[in-house]
Amino acid sequence: MAISVKLEVFEGPLDLLLHLIDKNKIDIYDIPIVVITEQYLSYIKNMKTDDMNIMSEFLVMAATLLDIKCRMLLPKEVNEQGEEEDPRSELVQKLLEYKIYKYMSFELKDRLLDSEKLLFKRPTLPKEVENYRQPVDYEELIQDLNLGRLNDIFKSIIKKQEDKIDPIRSKFGKLEKDEISMEQKMSYVEEYISKNKKFSFRALLERQTGKMEIIVTFLVILELMKVGRIHIFQEDIFDDILITTA
Repeated sequence: MAISVKLEVFEGPLDLLLHLIDKNKIDIYDIPIVVITEQYLSYIKNMKTDDMNIMSEFLVMAATLLDIKCRMLLPKEVNEQGEEEDPRSELVQKLLEYKIYKYMSFELKDRLLDSEKLLFKRPTLPKEVENYRQPVDYEELIQDLNLGRLNDIFKSIIKKQEDKIDPIRSKFGKLEKDEISMEQKMSYVEEYISKNKKFSFRALLERQTGKMEIIVTFLVILELMKVGRIHIFQEDIFDDILITTA
């Protein structure tokens, strides 16, 4: 009869290694790599997961542990300073960093749970208290101020405003954009044509109040001529251009 074994779920290979270190009460700076490697391999042998990404992470760590185990059987390497290098040092550093992050996550989770217990009460102050404003003592506020002093303050403020004005650019004229609607001008010209069956083009333009209105009116006349609403002709070369309805 088979015995069912329930394995704990770990968030990654570092989490499993920390569990084994705590379980065996091992000094993290002096890991017995042989014991830890055997227990680690025993765990992943019983792992049941279809996620190859998760499984590959545990297998990479297993390969790392076996590599460290082999390097510890060989003569110790010496760095440039003449000090012996511990093959476990890089793994220890990763475990320490992971342990810090793990405990930080626990702390944040506890704070989140604590924050859910906080309750807030809506303010229930009487309206008399909410609307209360401390009275202002104007005599204490102005103290030794008089009309002469206030006049000096006023002049200094005006002087500062005048200093902000550019003596050159402030005299430039303003460029204002003429907002002329093509549709409105079209309606205006059509109404003018209905009242004047025959009229001078110059007379129509002279009725406009600005340069932009003249341009838009000219465009409207061209559009009406294009669609055949009006006819344009000139009796002599230098005579006025006349417009008649089609």
